[in-house]
Amino acid sequence: MITSPDPHIVYQVENGVFVVQINRPDKKNALTRSMYAALATGINAADENSGIRAILLRGVEGCFTSGNDVNDFVNVSDTSTAERPSVQFMKAISGAHKPIIAAVDGMAIGIGTTMLLHCDLIYASEDAYLQLPFTNLGLCPEAGSSLLLPQIAGHQRASELLLLGERFSAQKAQAYGIVNEVVPAADLIQHAMSKALHLASLPADAVQTSKALIKRNQATPMNDTIKAELLQFSRLLQSPEAQAIFQAFLNKKKA
Repeated sequence: MITSPDPHIVYQVENGVFVVQINRPDKKNALTRSMYAALATGINAADENSGIRAILLRGVEGCFTSGNDVNDFVNVSDTSTAERPSVQFMKAISGAHKPIIAAVDGMAIGIGTTMLLHCDLIYASEDAYLQLPFTNLGLCPEAGSSLLLPQIAGHQRASELLLLGERFSAQKAQAYGIVNEVVPAADLIQHAMSKALHLASLPADAVQTSKALIKRNQATPMNDTIKAELLQFSRLLQSPEAQAIFQAFLNKKKA
């Protein structure tokens, strides 16, 4: 198995389960372009490895991820036409053939929530909370969430979460169908790993074929949705409203 290209994304293999850990606690697990690339690399490598039968995504104790690193996000000077690492990650997690399990403790903000919509099983701690703050930032949904969330939660509930952008609890996420189960924080990783190991113990072809059947109608609309979201996201990011919001955030951090 390959070594992670970013020190804040840690790979580990246990009995057929490929564990991908976001490990940048001093920055609340905020994601940089390099970390996105490492997440994509890990998922793709696990998906292509016949010895891997399940993938587990996790953060650190008390934090899944606070979303994008704002400094890294705003100060993009790369004019390359190459696909952005965040898009590589979106494609990797949405297109994975192996089952993906997520263990969510603490905050899951922005992409920290939208990535969960692509996972097959999601377990959250009692202290976890989620948020889709895009409109608060002058932005719009991303990572296919404008397609998946209405499918999972229904139109009105998806509108509540995506339009208002308010924080919501793990218990509410479970009630809305986003999270499978809420467990005590002390039991979270062991519980999620037990489910991943159980999946890894089952006939791989049967599990992967079943996942493909469950998602068989999603591929084309998902790709189209991600493209449409990215187009609008990029447009809104350059708007005066969004620029003012991000500049105020950066100024506050400097102060």
